Amino acid sequence: MTSVTSIRTPRLLLRGWQEADREPFAAINADPEVMEYLPSTLTREESDAFVDRAQALLEAEDHGLWALEVRATGQLIGYTGLAHPSFQAAFTPCTEVGWRLARDAWGHGYATEAAHAALRVGFGTLGLAEVVSFAAVGNARSRAVMARLGMSHNPAEDFDHPSLPEGHPLRRHVLYRLTRQEWSGPSSAIR
Repeated sequence: MTSVTSIRTPRLLLRGWQEADREPFAAINADPEVMEYLPSTLTREESDAFVDRAQALLEAEDHGLWALEVRATGQLIGYTGLAHPSFQAAFTPCTEVGWRLARDAWGHGYATEAAHAALRVGFGTLGLAEVVSFAAVGNARSRAVMARLGMSHNPAEDFDHPSLPEGHPLRRHVLYRLTRQEWSGPSSAIR
C-alpha cells in the first residue's frame, strides 16, 4: 500500500490530525450554518470522536479524511478526503469524496482544490474506478463543488438517506459520480 501521509496543493495542506486541531474543528462542527445540511451540530465530545476516527482511518488505510490547513497561515479550515459510507444503498459499497469547511473558508475555492487533490489520490494512487459524492438535495454549495469537480448527477439515482428517519427534511439526497476515465478525460475540470 502506498502511504499518503500529506498532500500539498498550491494553497492547502491535507494532513493527519493534530491535538491542536480539536478546538477549531469543534467550533466548525458547532456552527449551525456549517452543519445546516447535516442532521445536527456536534458537541465537543462528538467532534473529538470524529477526529479520533478520522486519524485512526488515516493510519490504518493511508487515506481517508485529512485535516485541511491553509498553507499561508497554518489555519485549520476543516477536512477533505475519501471515505467509505457505512450505510447500505444501491450505490454502496463505494468510495466517497467529501469535505466540511469553516464558514470563513467558503467562497475561496478551497473545497474544490482540496477535493481535486483527494481525487488524484483516489484515481492515481489507489487506482479506484469510480468516486461518488452525495449531499442533501438543498445543499447548493456542495452540489456546486461536485459539478466543478466534473462529477455527473443522474436524478434517477437520488436516494433517501437510510440513516435519517422517514419525514426528516434532509432525508432526500442527490448522488454524483465520477469515473477514472471521466476524470482523466479532456472535459475534466482543473487539476
